Amino acid sequence: MRCPFCNNSETKVIDSRLASEGRQVRRRRECLSCSERFTSFEVPTLVMPNVIKRDATREPFDENKLRSGILKSLEKRPVNSEEIEKSIVKILHRIQTLGEREITAKLLGDMVMEELHTLDAVAYVRFASVYRSFQDITEFQAEIQKLQKMSVSPVDKEQISIFDKENK
Repeated sequence: MRCPFCNNSETKVIDSRLASEGRQVRRRRECLSCSERFTSFEVPTLVMPNVIKRDATREPFDENKLRSGILKSLEKRPVNSEEIEKSIVKILHRIQTLGEREITAKLLGDMVMEELHTLDAVAYVRFASVYRSFQDITEFQAEIQKLQKMSVSPVDKEQISIFDKENK
């Protein structure tokens, strides 16, 4: 790394530490020519894949588009920004660890729906309605019923089955 003071390319690392929750390495360096010290930050650069859309067109992955879709779904919902950012980071990490040059928009949408399901049920249904292009109210009802079945605990399922037997 070049010294920012004298432009010499000979520097030595004095200290290294993790920064930004382990996503960066912070290094203290010393120039071997002028003895000035400076800090550098290193981050891995991973190329994000292209997204294959439903119409078979391809476009570069756009983190801003991902964030915008999630934020629109969560608009006026009681979810704090830290949880939203954690979910976005989780999705980005999953995409990067796939190691693929291209991913389908369906796979990306499914990842977003999975995260929204854990964050907020209303946001999940909002996103699903756009992502799956709901045409009428019955599709909303079907998704909500599926969501209700998924969120019922085993104890609740037992109580529901007892209730059903009593009312037959």
